[in-house]
Amino acid sequence: MAKIPTAGLSRLLTGWSAEGSGPLPRRLADALRELAERADVPAGSTLPSQRELALVLGVSRSTVTAAYSLLEDEGWLESRRGSGSRLRGSGSVGRDVGEGRLASFDARTGTADLSSGALDGLGTVGDVVGALTADDLAPLLRADGYLPHGLPELREGIAAYYRAAGVPTGPEQILVTSGSQQAVWLVAQALVDPGDTVVVENPTYRGALEALRSRGARLVPVGGDRPGAGGEGADAGALRRFGTTVRPRLVYLQPAVHNPTGRSLDAAALRAWAAALAEREVVTVEDTACAELGLADDGAPVPLAARLPAASTITVGTLSKLFWGGLRVGWVRTSPLLVARLGKIKTSVDLSCSVVDQLVAARLLGRLPQARAARRAVLRDQRAGAEKLLRARAPHWEWDRPAGGPALWVRVPGTDTEAMAQLARRRGVAVVPGSAFSAVDGFRDRLRLPYAHGVDALERALPTLLECAERSRSQKAQPSG
Repeated sequence: MAKIPTAGLSRLLTGWSAEGSGPLPRRLADALRELAERADVPAGSTLPSQRELALVLGVSRSTVTAAYSLLEDEGWLESRRGSGSRLRGSGSVGRDVGEGRLASFDARTGTADLSSGALDGLGTVGDVVGALTADDLAPLLRADGYLPHGLPELREGIAAYYRAAGVPTGPEQILVTSGSQQAVWLVAQALVDPGDTVVVENPTYRGALEALRSRGARLVPVGGDRPGAGGEGADAGALRRFGTTVRPRLVYLQPAVHNPTGRSLDAAALRAWAAALAEREVVTVEDTACAELGLADDGAPVPLAARLPAASTITVGTLSKLFWGGLRVGWVRTSPLLVARLGKIKTSVDLSCSVVDQLVAARLLGRLPQARAARRAVLRDQRAGAEKLLRARAPHWEWDRPAGGPALWVRVPGTDTEAMAQLARRRGVAVVPGSAFSAVDGFRDRLRLPYAHGVDALERALPTLLECAERSRSQKAQPSG
């Protein structure tokens, strides 16, 4: 069995030190045992070395040594000289490991929760819900309510949204989903087989990484970002440089308001990507989940799909980011043939999305301009406040001003943010390290810092984050032995 990456295990162990009872070694041993029992870590996986795990968890090596000894005594760990420590258990051998993205939405306690950039709901959602009448629902109640492909009124509304953006679209090209996360998951289920190569940006949306990893995809990252270099993101030229050595099944991109960096590709970059994708004739998944959170006064975002062949382009969208996360309405725009295929997979999971939610969503589409303006005004102020705070309190931290979205993508020089995040959580501050957004556990010196919860939350957390960053640097500098 393969060795589980240290950063991946760290994310699976989120919150371990605050749970259970007894000394730290006991709590760590219990947390590792539970991962084996739930098959979150496949049986037979080789754990990181004691020193590696101690560094990333921000604990002493003796704590990890004691935890491993407890597991070995209890029959959960097998250590062999030269082969490392293998975790035993009844889990499914060969199962792909997720990395606990939804831990961000577990019970949230502590001084400050900066683990999620999800926004509070807009009042217009309540206005639309409150305006619904029995007459609105009466036609729907005369049927069984199971609409596998979505409410016709909503499908037509989404199609009209794309037509207005210059992308010819009919309602038969729209599949309504339970948010954009389900949309990405469905695409992965339909199009990716174990061993298929999928090109992703580096960094990228961690929910997409989990969906693709769950299918056993071989993830090939392109690009990156460097604070102070314009945040240009992934390089379209990488597709050409691959030549015939990499034959991707699909390419997953976020051209507008990228998660986590917040950057948007300019017109030249969009043209370059469109040319490279068309040349390679590769299936493109364009995720526009955060595109409506742009902070420039330039109206509705223009999707990359406007520049790509319709037959090989899949666009994912949602209303959950702009209006409210509790409104679980997203969609896939693609060919009618693929809509039918995705719809069959979807019915095996949930039969149909909530018809009432879809009715609300259809009415909200008409309020997009007002919703954009409301979010833009608030997010601009919050972004400015966060940047002012960091310049004053953490002047050595680095970032590029995001074009949109709810967070800053911050570089903390000289710091392993995996260890920093573990230390901070034990102090009541939850934050997500940069490696969670990387297919290759890169960006170990980055943090995603949401500002959308208000500057006060960031201000409360910052002293702890600075202290934990310094402690992480000190531990990193200690010699091995």
